[in-house]
Amino acid sequence: MPDTPAVPDAPAVPDTPAVPDAPAVPDTPAVPAHAHAHAHAPAPEPAPAAGSGFRARFRACFRVRSCVRSRFRLRRSVLVPLTAAVVLVAGTGGWYAAGGGRSTVGPAPAGGPAEKVAPLARSLHLPWPREGQASVAVEGIGSLGTRGEQKPVPIASVTKVMTAYVILKSHPMRADAPGATVVADRQAADESYSSVETTAPVLAGREYTQRRLLELMMVPSGNNVARLLARWDAGGEKAFVAKMNRAAAGLGMRATTYTGVSGMEASTRSTSDDQLRLARAAMKDPAFRRIVATASVTAPGAGVTFRNTNRLLGRDGVIGLKTGSSTPAGGNLVWATTQEVAGVSRLVLGVVLHQRAGTTPTEGSAAAHEASRALITAVRADLPATANRA
Repeated sequence: MPDTPAVPDAPAVPDTPAVPDAPAVPDTPAVPAHAHAHAHAPAPEPAPAAGSGFRARFRACFRVRSCVRSRFRLRRSVLVPLTAAVVLVAGTGGWYAAGGGRSTVGPAPAGGPAEKVAPLARSLHLPWPREGQASVAVEGIGSLGTRGEQKPVPIASVTKVMTAYVILKSHPMRADAPGATVVADRQAADESYSSVETTAPVLAGREYTQRRLLELMMVPSGNNVARLLARWDAGGEKAFVAKMNRAAAGLGMRATTYTGVSGMEASTRSTSDDQLRLARAAMKDPAFRRIVATASVTAPGAGVTFRNTNRLLGRDGVIGLKTGSSTPAGGNLVWATTQEVAGVSRLVLGVVLHQRAGTTPTEGSAAAHEASRALITAVRADLPATANRA
């Protein structure tokens, strides 16, 4: 799979500027973009000897992951490696465009009615995916429809959209600001070397900006960073999960239950309609929009640069959002793009869930990207003319 192109106007990050198209650390093997795996792979190599340094330990993890690269035919990325276990869990950064017949669009109060399908949607013939769920909506116009039974399904790292949303609600920041200062704890640092999940390297005792940690959570989908932010905000992950569920209820996400902050838990479940509600609410925050549009991010002190796992970013007007894939969840992609309609630039939001569930994260992610790309292309091509005729 080709590398995701850098977004032309992706903002720099305060403490360590984002480096579009930057290579991985020298002499460090590339790691697949979909790596969030508990997989059918060899056992990890022994940890490096004490005192060998952070970069040496990090490279050891990359060597572990290299064992499974050929198996999944994955492309270059700088995600922390993953290896064997029972279930593959991949957190990939991704974006969704709008879509869906019964979509519930926007932050409605709990129990509030779903947004009706826009009249012009009847004139659109969108290429809906044949499996899973999908929803699409256009800001200022309405829902373009929903396809698939709106039954709660695992959503993998799409969970992190709510994690970021809750963090920014509790600790708001300007679009271009670094935000609060967060000190990485020993747990987050130790989890940087995990061989069974996607992580991003942090150093115990080091100060990080809130923005940088949000980027490390959203761009390479660092599970350990999601947990670090939860502990920082609420004192513990359980308390933070409770905040996530309260936020979901407040947005009218009736079919959603969060049981963790990263998406590793298959018990975290939602629907495309509910995730579309959340995407619209989150994209109203300028800081969130800037973060999810980031093409790459460098981990301070680790010398590792991560490319955004969303392969649609920067193409066809795509400006963000979040990917997630795992064996039980399949491939999932929340995307956001823009399109001019009747002289007005409109935000188009979409969610594609549960693609190729039961296969590998690689297959699922590829299917979610393909389904999302087809929807985005059709919406951008047909919506302007359809709106003019309406």
